[in-house]
Amino acid sequence: MKILTVEDVVQKFSLKVLTGENKLKEQIRQPKCHRPGLEFVGHFDFFPTERVQILGRKEITYLHKLSKEERQMRIGNIVKYHPPCFIVTAGEEGLTYLTQYCKEEGIPLLCTNVPQITSEFINHLDNYMLKILAPVMTVHGVCINVYGLGILLRGNSGVGKSETAHTMIGRGHRLVADDVVVLKKLSPRTILGTHDGKTKEFLALRSVGLLNVVRLYGRKAFQDESKISLDIKLTKWQKNSLNNELDHESKFTEYMGVQIPHIEIQLQPGRDVAGLIEAAANNWLLKQQGYSAAEEFMKRLESEF
Repeated sequence: MKILTVEDVVQKFSLKVLTGENKLKEQIRQPKCHRPGLEFVGHFDFFPTERVQILGRKEITYLHKLSKEERQMRIGNIVKYHPPCFIVTAGEEGLTYLTQYCKEEGIPLLCTNVPQITSEFINHLDNYMLKILAPVMTVHGVCINVYGLGILLRGNSGVGKSETAHTMIGRGHRLVADDVVVLKKLSPRTILGTHDGKTKEFLALRSVGLLNVVRLYGRKAFQDESKISLDIKLTKWQKNSLNNELDHESKFTEYMGVQIPHIEIQLQPGRDVAGLIEAAANNWLLKQQGYSAAEEFMKRLESEF
């Protein structure tokens, strides 16, 4: 997990720093921000004090309607919990009272350069913080995006993962990462695949060398990240194994507690591995829509008896 500071958020979203310039190195530990509401009327039982606090037009308008004494009390009750920072999305006009309290408590008070729709800003900020603070692991393999699905290709060194990815690029699919795939856990059901920065856009092919797929094939050949939907292991061909079962038992690979559907594809000269990966991706999409070819076939057989 990477370290995220208030300064990182300031730079990412080009925020104005109104107070707390000496506190910008403070860490943000929670990947979601909070928009205080109940806290302004005195309910603090579930106040997430470690989250970034967002004040939009609704909150600022409410505070302006209060008497000076009551407004000071409401603000004072919140700032004493020392959240990482406050971000105001409704402009900096009329924030004298808030500035004063944040200065006294040493809390960064930040403001967007222009008023923004608060819900949209929260979505962007949450997504950014979630990706930065997500649990991370790396795996040896290749990540490609096929028909909008992130597919993790694994297998022993030299089995043909990168060569297969190159073929997939030629079919119009996109490379995400080669050799080192960074996996980020965004939720109990979501794993995001991306590169480690150093290998971005590069694909290493034996006997050919290192390729920059964007320089060779254009921007459409590369995608920065993709949600992992399938885990495919490429293995050498073994006679009398992986026969054509009508409906083989579903298998999964677990990454950081998240189960990803898993299949194995055996390699043999002349076998269209890229085509099999495309078929697996399309089949996964159909299953998400509730269709199973094996179930339909079995129903046809049963209807004859």
